[in-house]
Amino acid sequence: MAQAVVKTDFNFPKQKNVYYGKVRDVYNIDDQFLVMVVSDRISAFDVVLPEGIPYKGQVLNQIADKFLDATADIVPNWKIMVPDPMVTIGHFVEPYPVEMVVRGYLTGHAWREYKAGKREICGVAMPEGMKEHQRFPKPILTPTTKAHEGHDEDITREEIINSGLVVKEEYERLEEYTLALFKRGTEIAEKMGLILVDTKYEFGKKEGQIYLIDEIHTPDSSRYFYLKGYQERQDNNENQKQLSKEFVREWLMENGFQGKEEQQVPEMPEEFVSLVTDRYIELFEKITGDKFHKVEASEVIERIEQNVTAKLNDLL
Repeated sequence: MAQAVVKTDFNFPKQKNVYYGKVRDVYNIDDQFLVMVVSDRISAFDVVLPEGIPYKGQVLNQIADKFLDATADIVPNWKIMVPDPMVTIGHFVEPYPVEMVVRGYLTGHAWREYKAGKREICGVAMPEGMKEHQRFPKPILTPTTKAHEGHDEDITREEIINSGLVVKEEYERLEEYTLALFKRGTEIAEKMGLILVDTKYEFGKKEGQIYLIDEIHTPDSSRYFYLKGYQERQDNNENQKQLSKEFVREWLMENGFQGKEEQQVPEMPEEFVSLVTDRYIELFEKITGDKFHKVEASEVIERIEQNVTAKLNDLL
């Protein structure tokens, strides 16, 4: 099995600091640029799992690259260049402390809340009488706080504005951008025979300009169903065929883990890790329409360092 990149410790030119996220390692270059290394780490229930998934970082970075370009007419984004299959270099921006989650269907977290008897999520009403995986009358926005550690928390629009997390005018712009991006993503997915079920977007600001940042429409940030057979599966009360991280969460739950403190993370066998790699590659090819080319390299860390350093020397 190919080696998974689960840890980085670079020292790039004019590097000021580094932030290690659940999946991404973000290097601050002189408060001008960000170098985002998309690792092969995988998280579920806001917990980073012990095993990495080979090629996952390349998949995520290259999907995000494609969709940043495909949505740049809606909102400016942070990307400047992709110097390596696992890396994006972009603008240094101040991120908003909320994640904009948009849901087109009653699935995942929303369904778990609904099944527990709740008919409101993040201050947004959900209709009575819905089934799991059913489409909402129109997409709903269910923002969360952006936690550096632990769980992101649901929050209402009013709480965000009243607490001053985001000023009202800017939050309204984020809502507009989010719905427009989701509409574009839905249209692209449909052409590829997929349904974009739900996703999250992150935004930041630089010199008064709002930017879309981080990833977009990847299997880490989004859930996809296959369009073909969707209605038949709904009518027959069958599970939807989906391309997302949800099957990893389901495997963890089957093995007694839901992210609770007293629970032990189960070890993923090698066969399951290979299956997860295959599912990520499947989504890449399905949603982009491109063939995935594994970038083989025995010394991945050295390759990344060389590629990024060369481009930074051109930028600085």
